[in-house]
Amino acid sequence: MANLRKNFSKIYDQYIDKIYRFVFLKVNSRDIAEDLCSETFLRGWKSFKNKNNTIENPQAFLYKIARNLITDYYRKNGRTQVVPVESVPIPDPRNNLEQEAVLKSDFNNVKIALADLKENEQNIIIWHYLDDLPISEISKMLNKTENTTRVQLHRALKSLKSHLS
Repeated sequence: MANLRKNFSKIYDQYIDKIYRFVFLKVNSRDIAEDLCSETFLRGWKSFKNKNNTIENPQAFLYKIARNLITDYYRKNGRTQVVPVESVPIPDPRNNLEQEAVLKSDFNNVKIALADLKENEQNIIIWHYLDDLPISEISKMLNKTENTTRVQLHRALKSLKSHLS
């Protein structure tokens, strides 16, 4: 059991940031992202410690759990979000507020444009450009051919660019 914990701890350390970022970009709330991310790894651990269940690709498995949890979350709560006041950041006056405002505006524009894409297209862009996953890995996670995944990525980028123009 100690060896299982050690192995899963390595998986956790390797993928926690990627899974959290993926979930956060989908739900746009730190609190909800933390809850869904915790649940993702809890379910991953339960499956991992089950000796009858072999997990060949832990990353794909964790993303699948996260995607399912996000889907369940939106089925239950809809697409509206309530952001608690305590999670709204207070700007640091020492920082360049103009530069921060431009970066936040650009980031918000990208999030809005991403929201207009199909879910698979969103996932492909996030995984490829933010998580640096190769097309071959993404295609395995989506159970699609590499060519189909490349076409979807190209289509998603074209659509994203048109939204940002």
